[in-house]
Amino acid sequence: MLHPLVLTGIAFAVVCICLILWTLLRRKKAPSSKPYLLTRAHANPLMSPQSHNDWETCGVFNPAAYIDDTDTVHLLYRAIGGDGVSRLGYAKSHDGIRIDSRSTYPVFAISNPRMYGSYDPVMYPSGGSWGGCEDPRLVKIDDRLYLIFNAFDGWDYLRIGLSSIVEKDFLAQKWDWKKTTLISPEGQLHKNWVIFPEKINGKFAILHTISPEVIVDYRDSLEAIGTREPAIASPVGPRKHNREDSWDWLIRGAGCPPIKTSMGWLVLYHAMEKHEGHRYKIGALLLDLTDPNIVLARSPGPLLAPDCWYENDGKPGIVYVCGAVVRNDTLLVYYGGGDRHTCVAQAPLTDVLKWLVHKK
Repeated sequence: MLHPLVLTGIAFAVVCICLILWTLLRRKKAPSSKPYLLTRAHANPLMSPQSHNDWETCGVFNPAAYIDDTDTVHLLYRAIGGDGVSRLGYAKSHDGIRIDSRSTYPVFAISNPRMYGSYDPVMYPSGGSWGGCEDPRLVKIDDRLYLIFNAFDGWDYLRIGLSSIVEKDFLAQKWDWKKTTLISPEGQLHKNWVIFPEKINGKFAILHTISPEVIVDYRDSLEAIGTREPAIASPVGPRKHNREDSWDWLIRGAGCPPIKTSMGWLVLYHAMEKHEGHRYKIGALLLDLTDPNIVLARSPGPLLAPDCWYENDGKPGIVYVCGAVVRNDTLLVYYGGGDRHTCVAQAPLTDVLKWLVHKK
């Protein structure tokens, strides 16, 4: 008869082997067989936390995306460091799928908006971090790239931040950003604002509300908002849209900046189904080109849901899109998986538009 210590050792070894096998199977889990319109890239996750860079040891996710004239895709991603602060890193992909280079240092950061000193890990938890610049969105208008993000300094102080940079400086990785301005009112909590990538009727357009109605604000100057001109006020918090027989029971807000197509402005958004209120999913709207307050079509179902291991690692049940581009007629959607990883999914743009228009 084997000694009890030997039996204990064997049992422990069996448990360890089972845990290792379970982990491997979980990591290799194929995307859900449900026919979502977006297909995940085999290269996912494109980026994960790096232990040797203290400023991104806890999460690299929710990337803004910009495609230049050479079809190179540039990403500004949210990184959470060992100090719990969110900063932005930079990555580049020549084919839109594989990461070719990645910054070794933050390319954009903000001081505490209220200048209170150090962040408080108890009072300041927000999507995995204690404060900083979160969830960037990026658009090019004329010769500048405009960056919009969430400036977080405690749950009583969440503002929409805005900065910009000349395109040639951005491409040269000369990070000469303009001073941040706060364009949402103090005393209100706002997230998920996006800028249209071109002026509409000669004005900058900011989409700040999509539930229950779509609301766009127009301004002559973005930098003047919150300084020389009043901040933009909008309804606070997600609201039910009161549409019967719809999958998106609770709409959280817009995802990436609107994409101009022949059929209208394509807007991706985050929503939850009533029976799965713990899972963020990606939906789509089609807005009128000249009056984007008019909704032309809504997605009959989610384009993607958090079914893979890297979409449940960190914060379970999260696919969160902040950037998307069209490359060679393919829609590339960059998103954060589980508030931890950077991922991409794709579909022919024509398929997305037909799906929206024919099934509205």
